[in-house]
Amino acid sequence: MDSKALKTILKIGETVAVEFKRCGNGIESDTYESVCSFLNRFGGDIFMGVLNNGTVNGVPPKAAPDMVKNFITVISNPALFTPTIYLSPEILEYEGHTIIHVHVPPSAEVHSYKKVIYDRVNDADVKVTATTQIAQMYIRKQSIFTERKIYPYAAIDDLRTDLLPRIRQMAVNHAGGSHPWENMTDEELLRSAGLYGRDVATGESGYNLAAILLLGKDEVIQNVCPAYETDALVRKVNVDRYDDREIVRTNLIESFDLLMDFIKKHLPDKFFLEDENRVSLRNIIAREIVSNTLMHREYTSSYAAKLVIKKDQMYTENASRAAGNGFITPENLEPNPKNPLIASFFRNIGRADRLGSGVHKLFKYTKFYSGKDPVFEDGDVFRIVVPLDNDYSFDMGIGPETKRETNQETKRETNRRDFLEVNMAKTLAIITEEPSITQSELKDKLQISLMSVKRLMKALQDNGMIERIGSNRKGYWKITKKEGHSTP
Repeated sequence: MDSKALKTILKIGETVAVEFKRCGNGIESDTYESVCSFLNRFGGDIFMGVLNNGTVNGVPPKAAPDMVKNFITVISNPALFTPTIYLSPEILEYEGHTIIHVHVPPSAEVHSYKKVIYDRVNDADVKVTATTQIAQMYIRKQSIFTERKIYPYAAIDDLRTDLLPRIRQMAVNHAGGSHPWENMTDEELLRSAGLYGRDVATGESGYNLAAILLLGKDEVIQNVCPAYETDALVRKVNVDRYDDREIVRTNLIESFDLLMDFIKKHLPDKFFLEDENRVSLRNIIAREIVSNTLMHREYTSSYAAKLVIKKDQMYTENASRAAGNGFITPENLEPNPKNPLIASFFRNIGRADRLGSGVHKLFKYTKFYSGKDPVFEDGDVFRIVVPLDNDYSFDMGIGPETKRETNQETKRETNRRDFLEVNMAKTLAIITEEPSITQSELKDKLQISLMSVKRLMKALQDNGMIERIGSNRKGYWKITKKEGHSTP
């Protein structure tokens, strides 16, 4: 590690993957606790000779080689570390101080130090004692997808084959008129979808967990996954309990419909135009949040999944086999399928798009719906938060009929003026750089609807701030006045 990289790490401070240890008089026990927690989580880097605030005080230079030997001895001792691990500490010199750096990779196994299991939570090493937490750690370490687990005694009679005609039609409609499932028998369709297979490790053949979750009869699903359910709640008035509740324990095909209906029942469908077409922001957001919590859940966990609608937000929580820890944005998104068979089935019937598209869609349409960005938080529990604001309307001055009272008109007019004022300035700046830009290109840059762009351009022209030179197809925009305008 070079000094430039080290300087950056010291400046950022301790994180889920960085730990500082003083180690003034030798390596203390909490250093090995950090090693254990990094092994059990996503790996990380330990710097000995650094205070918690990032100040480098160093370790005694002459003692550093012995400290490294002692470190290796401890992590190689099965009486202390189970299972043992081999690491290679390096001695660094930084601004006149000696530092010992250890990189700890994530392990495929669950480790303990002095018979205690540690996990990494934010920048802390936490003892794990609860049975369910330990079980979740083992699930996270599994190298196979649990949806592929074979149930050799499950038969086609355990599945809701009455749903297959509808599924065939959904696949055909989504594909635009033709789909291979259309002319397959029930057994051929299930095999084509990967819901019937053979475990090459055990030699067992049969229907897998994905098949039972997608199409199983309710009693079969409860037999295989006793803790499986999605608890849908509304907490707008009675926030300690609930205003409305539905506990969904059926197959994923019908669970999707029930959860969609629950959201539609409790959220307004605000008016919105996209490319001059009316689209339902509520339904788009509901589809993405429901499909995500059904497709990417770790179903072997006992953690109860939730869908909660409050006054200011809607959120989902479900168990996950996390590949990372922290917040997900469109910029740092690295799609990681938790249940690829279930996800593929949903894509075939039009209930999901390509992997990762849900994040991009929610970031795009939530801003239109509530004026704010959603939150994606990855971890052993995966959480999506969609902000809500019933008074917000993206298409200023246009809203549901229930919002047309006189006392709302003033607020919408103010919002319309604010919208034009902000976006006029942005539009003029863009036109200055790109005079020949089209209205469709402006729509993408401003992230607003085409209808809103048309209103903006008309307002700018009416104010005498821009004029069109040449034809619509080959012309360009000329700025005639930048200041002293009034918003119409």
